[in-house]
Amino acid sequence: MQETFFTSKQAAEITGCTLRQLQYWREKGVIVPVISETGTGRSIYYSKANLVELAVMVYFLSAGLSFDLAGETVKTLKDKEPELFKSGEGKRFMLLGAVAEKAAKGGTGLMLSLVEFDREKAIASLVEGKPVIPVWLDRIYQLISTRLVG
Repeated sequence: MQETFFTSKQAAEITGCTLRQLQYWREKGVIVPVISETGTGRSIYYSKANLVELAVMVYFLSAGLSFDLAGETVKTLKDKEPELFKSGEGKRFMLLGAVAEKAAKGGTGLMLSLVEFDREKAIASLVEGKPVIPVWLDRIYQLISTRLVG
């Protein structure tokens, strides 16, 4: 079965990104779509897996992650569970907050670590007042799939 590809405009409409965000994320190498050379210009096409990546990036930014942290987390997820972006099947993850010492400035800061979802750990972290951000790519994949059908 041949894979379907989407233009930048279609990708923006499906994921809720702006065209400028897509361009910026491409330039920064966060989400790199398939680019095919056609004639003198370049046509940019996104795969369904790219759409899921874009939606995950939007989700992380809306959860309050910085651009750099969101981009690094997307890359880490792609390395850990590449199948999640292609089929929506696999493990669920969460970002857990932990206080970390900042040696250079002598203060403390918040660090997030990507771990497999564990309900008890999530609850314990929340009870301690630390942030927990669920990363359920299967749900994001389903959302993108629903938007493609509708």
